[in-house]
Amino acid sequence: MSARERQQAQPPLPAGAPASEAAELDAAKRYEAVVPHWFYCKVTDSRERWVPFSSQDSERLEEAHGSGRDKEDLVVPTSGGRYDVHLKKRQRVAVYWEEEVSEVRRCTWFYKGDKDNKYIPYSETFSEELEEAYMIAVTLDEWKKKLESPSREIIILHNPKLMVHYHPVATSDDWGSTPTEQGRPRTVKRGVENIAAEIPNGEPLQIDHLVFVVHGIGPACDIRFRSIIQCVNDFRNVSLSMLQAHFKKAQEQQQIGRVEFLPVNWHSSLHSTGVDVDLERITLPSINRLRHFINDTILDVFFYNSSTYCQTIVDTVASEMNRLYQLFLQRNPLFKGGVSIAGHSLGSLILFDLLTNQKAAPEEDEHSEEGSRTTSSNRGTEDVKEILKNLELSEYCDVFEKEKMDRQALFLCTEKNLKEMGIPLGPRMKILHYISSKMEMQDQSAAAPGHSGERGAEPGSPLQRDPDSTDDGSNCQYRDVGLGQVSANYPQLNYKPTIFFAFGSPIGMFLTVRGVKRINPNYSLPTCKGFFNIFHPFDPVAYRIEPMIVPDLEFEPMLLPHHKGRKRMHLELKEGLTRMSVDLKNNLLGSLRVAWQSFTRAPLPAVEAASTDAEAEAEAGVEKQPDPKPDEAPAAVKEEASLINVGRLNGGNRIDYVLQEKPIESFNEYLFALQGHLCYWESEDTVLLVLKEIYQTQGITLDQPLPGSQ
Repeated sequence: MSARERQQAQPPLPAGAPASEAAELDAAKRYEAVVPHWFYCKVTDSRERWVPFSSQDSERLEEAHGSGRDKEDLVVPTSGGRYDVHLKKRQRVAVYWEEEVSEVRRCTWFYKGDKDNKYIPYSETFSEELEEAYMIAVTLDEWKKKLESPSREIIILHNPKLMVHYHPVATSDDWGSTPTEQGRPRTVKRGVENIAAEIPNGEPLQIDHLVFVVHGIGPACDIRFRSIIQCVNDFRNVSLSMLQAHFKKAQEQQQIGRVEFLPVNWHSSLHSTGVDVDLERITLPSINRLRHFINDTILDVFFYNSSTYCQTIVDTVASEMNRLYQLFLQRNPLFKGGVSIAGHSLGSLILFDLLTNQKAAPEEDEHSEEGSRTTSSNRGTEDVKEILKNLELSEYCDVFEKEKMDRQALFLCTEKNLKEMGIPLGPRMKILHYISSKMEMQDQSAAAPGHSGERGAEPGSPLQRDPDSTDDGSNCQYRDVGLGQVSANYPQLNYKPTIFFAFGSPIGMFLTVRGVKRINPNYSLPTCKGFFNIFHPFDPVAYRIEPMIVPDLEFEPMLLPHHKGRKRMHLELKEGLTRMSVDLKNNLLGSLRVAWQSFTRAPLPAVEAASTDAEAEAEAGVEKQPDPKPDEAPAAVKEEASLINVGRLNGGNRIDYVLQEKPIESFNEYLFALQGHLCYWESEDTVLLVLKEIYQTQGITLDQPLPGSQ
């Protein structure tokens, strides 16, 4: 284009303005400085991928960069405080766990890569050269600019919309000829807004609650063989989206911020003890990959049942959680929220064993002892009255109450004591016989096979069998939940967890194998008042807890509501078809019964009229009988679910929660069994339950209650 043509293409100049000033104004209007965005390089399986920081983090980094303090080792927290960016070194460093240091770059110019068509940022120095060339080209309207990159590649700026990057030519002569623009061209883009990068949303700065997440067996935690760090990242991301969807009102009113989830890794510490070298020496050479998988994954269960390695595991988990807690408080000095813990698979069992061996604070012990004394005293007096009533000796209640006799004192009484109280011979014999029979029952229970050498409940423990109870002896099955635990010194945590969440947990199975048949309904974890056992219906590792507390009652676990507010369509369809088949079956059987009765009845004229009335009543009764069943069943189920008392392990609330399987999973349970055990990290329903229970402790509820939730 000639100068005259360029002049004609330019917009009209302001009236009265000098030509030089108008040209500068025109150039300033046409050129706008590029807005930089900060990226970090993430390496996965030797493949580099440049990931953008959130807008908030990028603005923070740009502000620190513009302050002129880059020469200092300025540290900027990013990603919710989980990573620090060292501005001078251009490095991104993990705060709470060990991870490879990532390169950080202030990006303005990008070119399209060869393999996955993702845009890759140029180096900061070369980006400045490109920007300067672009500014000159725009200002002077002179394009076809050629630049050579540090790697001797050619970039040509054809026009603002077309900029191309050429690979260097491999051939060169002895004269050292410069590279040309031969080869496959690659697109060049200026500014992050032109590359369609998925810039993540920033996280709220306010942290309301902290949750530590402990993994199960092996180094991989999901079907894609990702680490606990990556899985917890997914869990956290899902929680942020659930907060926006279900806690929008509380967010708008600035009542809540977010929940922080931090991973706890114990597998690497266990396998760094040298045990892998010992296993390698004795492992057979055949089916090498399978044996390596077993050594690295399945054997973690056996390690936990070894006193030597169990101590290593519980020490690692407790010390890591304490370390993370202290570090978190140092970095968040204004944090006033609570702490909860979550465990997946074997990790939930490790946490359960840790929690059962925690000790409550001394002042709490004193209060609880005083309360228990008062309660037990009142309960003891009431129990004595109940015993006397069962023995048909209610008229002597006033005598025992006057003497302040509770159950313990009653069982210490001798015949002489009862005689001194003025109890006649007959009632004395009844009371003494009752005491002796109860003591014999206690002795038989203590001498039962399998009790010797096992760890029992400590005196005063809520799980200890009460020998003086007036029940039928079912309490004999109450055993300490610590029964059968591997002998280890369980460390104490520096905080009291608010809630314990178990995902796909084998706790119930391990307790049963250890010899715990029943859990006392009065038992609760010493320092943690909340406990939720969450599982997928096809999870082969998960077991229930509630039947161990209420073994005589059959009832279903609580169905976890879908995060969109209803049951999945295929489950509703299945229930509808089941209800329809029951109705058809009942109606068909009723009709056949009436027909058979009509066919087999002898025709007696004397009673024909009466039989006709009886048949009408029978038919009406048969027709009416099946009708209420489908209607009554859901009501009974709902009433049963709400009235079931599952003890104090979760503060009187339900413990077992089952997820709804996806439609494709319902076709074959076996195909999706493994997926069922590894699905919790990306399960919106699981995350929503965790958030709901955590914020419920702060008096904050969902925008709209989900159907079927407590």
